Amino acid sequence: MGNAVENEISEINRRQDEVIEEFALFDDWMDKYDHLISLGKELPLIDESLKTDDRIIRGCQSKVWLDAGMEDGKVQFTADSDAIITKGIIATLVRVLNGNTPAGILETDLYFIDRIGLKEHLSPTRSNGLLAMVKQMKIYALAFQAKND
Repeated sequence: MGNAVENEISEINRRQDEVIEEFALFDDWMDKYDHLISLGKELPLIDESLKTDDRIIRGCQSKVWLDAGMEDGKVQFTADSDAIITKGIIATLVRVLNGNTPAGILETDLYFIDRIGLKEHLSPTRSNGLLAMVKQMKIYALAFQAKND
């Protein structure tokens, strides 16, 4: 692993640590859900014209659209959801991974999900949706990396 990728992973981990610190401020999961909802309001929204069936993440109970593009070698994600908590989940993932190289995204362990207890506090269908979101973001990164090789 090169220094550039290590620096990317450090940046992604810094963002993960920020998310962990923010969620640690709340004792109650109702407050954490409120925080997730507020994060959803900060999400860089996908263009309405890109809300097509091929951008819907399969495996989510709610509709989640995800699009990705490359700018200066970095992956730029936009997304939206028709459910407010799900929108907060994808917003958090976009916040952590957005603007990084495909290699950085692929090599990063997304430990913040376990540390904030997100998976354990979601319904099984939302938890599966979370995994599907992570998988789709990594698939985009893999496709961009393959294109550049």
